[in-house]
Amino acid sequence: MATNVLVVEDEPEIRELLGFSLGRAGYDIIEAETAEVALQLLNERLPDIMIIDWMLPGMSGVELAKRLRRDDLTSGLPLIMLTARGEEADKLRSFESGIDDYITKPFSPRELIARLKALLRRTGAPEDNVLEIGGIRLDQTSHRITINGETIRVGPTEYRLLELLMRHPDRVFERNQLLDRVWGRSTYIEERTVDVHVLRLRKILKPYGLDTAIQTVRSVGYRFTP
Repeated sequence: MATNVLVVEDEPEIRELLGFSLGRAGYDIIEAETAEVALQLLNERLPDIMIIDWMLPGMSGVELAKRLRRDDLTSGLPLIMLTARGEEADKLRSFESGIDDYITKPFSPRELIARLKALLRRTGAPEDNVLEIGGIRLDQTSHRITINGETIRVGPTEYRLLELLMRHPDRVFERNQLLDRVWGRSTYIEERTVDVHVLRLRKILKPYGLDTAIQTVRSVGYRFTP
């Protein structure tokens, strides 16, 4: 699937411009008018990157960024601040809140897309929507996984699980973190479910000698080490 961008902007005209420009560039757009709505959406689906307006009704963009950085689920999300406030003090305050990049209004859509791509590269997200590690190739556009050129069939949950692990090689995920990111916080299931789906994924990878790439970290969780 395409890279997901969550746009948090209360001005309809700006949302429309961003939706058109980013959509034409091949991104999937999720829109939120307020920080509160954005937080609700994050419980259901984690985007690849966020564009946040500073001057939002209710919780400001700066406060939203601080909250995202304090939450383990969203602490690593790439964040771009989009605002009319261009003073140096405003920029410093924005970066101190955890923002990765800062763009002032009025802005060029082409520059915004260029900065978005650069930020995704810096944070390790694949620009061409393809992850390829240890002989496994995961195409997020076609939703297809191949190993040594051979297409393998996986269920939707196993796909999302492998995608997450491949995005963060060698990182240890606790079971509750995997539940939040793969199943979503609004889903109430037991942590044992993670073990079941990891076992299924290992069985799929075993004929290719790659089942050991998904390692168990005793008393913690799992990591992907190709």
